[in-house]
This record gives sequence, C-alpha cells and structure tokens, in this order.
Amino acid sequence: MQPVQHQMMGYDRAITMFSPDGRLLQVEYAKKTVRLGNTAIGMVCSDGVLLVTDKRLVDKLVVPEAIEKIFKIDEHIMSTAAGIISDARVLIEQAQVKAQQHRMTYDFPIDTITVVKSICDLKQICTQSGGLRPFGVSLLIAGIDENGKRLFETDPTGIFYQYRATVIGEGEPEIEEILHKDYKDSMTIDDGLKLCVKALKKVLDHDFNADRIDAAYIDEKERVMKKIPKAKLKKFL
Repeated sequence: MQPVQHQMMGYDRAITMFSPDGRLLQVEYAKKTVRLGNTAIGMVCSDGVLLVTDKRLVDKLVVPEAIEKIFKIDEHIMSTAAGIISDARVLIEQAQVKAQQHRMTYDFPIDTITVVKSICDLKQICTQSGGLRPFGVSLLIAGIDENGKRLFETDPTGIFYQYRATVIGEGEPEIEEILHKDYKDSMTIDDGLKLCVKALKKVLDHDFNADRIDAAYIDEKERVMKKIPKAKLKKFL
C-alpha cells in the first residue's frame, strides 16, 4: 500500500500533471476543501429563488451581523459559497464587475447563465495553467432573468449544473437526502426557508441558532435580492 501512495504523491505536485489513472489530484484536493466548508443550500421556489447558509461562527466574540456569506452580484442575481471564502470573494467581485459592464454597455440586466459561465471560465483556466492552484470553492448562483428562475452550482473544475434545489459544504449527503425527500416545486419561499432551517438544524445540531444563519431571496415579481431578517429566522426555529 505504501509504495502506491508514494508513487501517487509525485502527481500532486503540479496542477497540470495527470496521474496514470487520468486524475488531476490538486483539483480533487480542492473538492475536498469544499466538503469541509460551511453548509450552503439553494432552492428554486414557486415565487422566487432562495439561498440559506451557515455563517459558522468561529468565536463567540465575533459579531454575527458582520459576517456576510451571501453576496449580491446584481439586483437580480446572488451567490453563496462553500470552501475558501476568500477565493469566493475574488470570483464574485469579478462577476459583479461583469454585471455592471453589461448594464453600462447594453442598458439591460445580465443573464444568470452568462455570470455562471464567466466564473467557470476562470476556474477552468486555473486547472490547466502552471504556477496556479485551483479555486478551493464551490458557488451557488441564483437569479431571475428573462429565462425565469434559475439556480446553478459551480465546482472547482469549472463545471456547472443547473438545479431546482442543491447543497454544498459540510453535511452535504445528509441534507441532499432531506431535499430529495421533502423538496417540491410548489414550495413558496417561506416553505423553502422552513425546510432549509430544518435541514441545517438536523446536521448542525451543536449550538445552532438564528445568529448562525444567513438567508436571502429574490422574489419573482420584484426581482431584487433581499436579506431575511433575524426575527423571521427565529420564528422558523
């Protein structure tokens, strides 16, 4: 067993080097980083889109309101992440600039899929360029545009998928099972929030309270991102 491990070690020194069985080991390590990250749930509801995430307070002296885990890309598009949040910040800032440039150039809001592809293009470049490392983060991007309500998940390789409901980060298998069982297309944003809080409470039972939750939604009529206040979150707890 030991000689095999030693042999594989040589193939994780550079991002551009494939192992004999066709794997990019640095990319796989980045995916493991995501699975250790804070839990984030995305959902398409009957009246909008919803993102709910665990703030993961590392110290009781940290001000909970100062921790932001859901970011506005444009009025009608928002994002959250699991993994290395500083990596996510760089990607989201690039997406924000792209969205602003699109409005200035075309006087029209950008499509959600255009933002997703832009982020994934940068992620993919970092899997084939020497001297770089992959972004150790997965993003959930939710928005409402001319094509309707849309939710995408991107992974460190630059692949993206469209979902009706999905989860990334810590406790992914358990929450995914809950979503498969209880999620319905007819759910309202309030119904979705109730399900997300229930799932987080089950997986993150230790010291779980409203301070740990960051939640935001985009209503189908207004198409503007809004944060869900702590008072409302406490009702669902």
